[in-house]
Amino acid sequence: MTKPGVTTRQVHADRQLNHPADGAVHTSTTNAVLFEFEKTQDLVDVFQGKKMGHVYGRSSSGSMAALQTIIADMEGGIATACFATGMAAITSTMLSLFKAGDHLIVSQYLFGNTRSFLDTLMDLGVELTFVDVTSIQDVIAAKQNNTRAVFTETIANPVTQVADLRAIGKWCEEQKLLFMVDNTMTPPPAFDAKAMKVSLVLSSLTKYHGGHGHVLGGAVTDMGNYDWTSFSNIKPAYQVADERMWGITQIRKKGLRDLGATLAAQSAHLISVGIETLSLRMARSTENAMKLATYLESQDKIERVYYPGLSNHPQHYVAREQLGSYGAILSFDLVPGIDPCEFLDELKLVLSATHLGDTRTLALPVASTIFFENGQRERARMGITETMIRMSVGIEDTDDLVADFDQALAKF
Repeated sequence: MTKPGVTTRQVHADRQLNHPADGAVHTSTTNAVLFEFEKTQDLVDVFQGKKMGHVYGRSSSGSMAALQTIIADMEGGIATACFATGMAAITSTMLSLFKAGDHLIVSQYLFGNTRSFLDTLMDLGVELTFVDVTSIQDVIAAKQNNTRAVFTETIANPVTQVADLRAIGKWCEEQKLLFMVDNTMTPPPAFDAKAMKVSLVLSSLTKYHGGHGHVLGGAVTDMGNYDWTSFSNIKPAYQVADERMWGITQIRKKGLRDLGATLAAQSAHLISVGIETLSLRMARSTENAMKLATYLESQDKIERVYYPGLSNHPQHYVAREQLGSYGAILSFDLVPGIDPCEFLDELKLVLSATHLGDTRTLALPVASTIFFENGQRERARMGITETMIRMSVGIEDTDDLVADFDQALAKF
């Protein structure tokens, strides 16, 4: 039998991969913090990594292990570590792998909270060069003798620049550099990280995986593309027998265990259930986003629309070639004289909220909210205007979304 399609696998993943007890289709949750071992040697062996098992709730649980299995299968990777939030996945991974004196090449279009954390990383002595990741030449030019990794998002939030992922992945493989990609905007099957030579995939599970704005979570997946024996920052204690597992082992020990950003068992369960409809929700949201972007582009009170699905988008053909979906995030600039807050207040169906990947369509004024701390000069460098509005398009009926914009635009 051929491998089932991605939607079939998402629906049946927990049942088929984790084999829950008593015929259940979902892994049961537990609030246990401690786990008893009848034989003390078994406890010792789990501590030392000789056996699989749970020793303490901060490090692992059955619910979290089940979700990690599901995500690793979805991504096509070899192992996943889950965290309490998407930011916890990013911060824990980077603090686990990099140290003072290392150099990273990172996208100049990174999301505001990620960019804020990188300021902290620089304070700790890690060197960073911010580059235009739509240009492989700019990435190559930034390499130094102490460069360890390249980090980017697939589609940037909010201006939707699309990184030249295939070219960067090929170059990182040649240079033996870690290639880290945040694919929150393009969860499977929208992005094939394995084919793009990605080393580590990071995701905010809060967004499309959970999908309903009711649970926080994050994950990092090792795609099995990187040779960890060439990465000198792996500590001897985590150089386990399977060399492919060196990186994820250090992330779990130094990141998850030591930093303590543990994903709660109930949260893991909610995300697992959300994943069952991920493909269906993404397909509907992406269809709505394309129709809404086309509609907004035709309105004289909208100055510019940013969406990779539009043929005039600077990276439209790159997105078409390397992504299975254009995503459900779009932004637009209002013409001068229309205040973004006043315009959003006129929308009746669209929610004014700071989130994305929800079943509901959400919008916010970018410059005065999620990128306010960056300052006007840095916002301009990232392509963010002062009248920009970002939208996370949901699964509502398209005609209702268009009608909501029609009545709001008519007020100005």
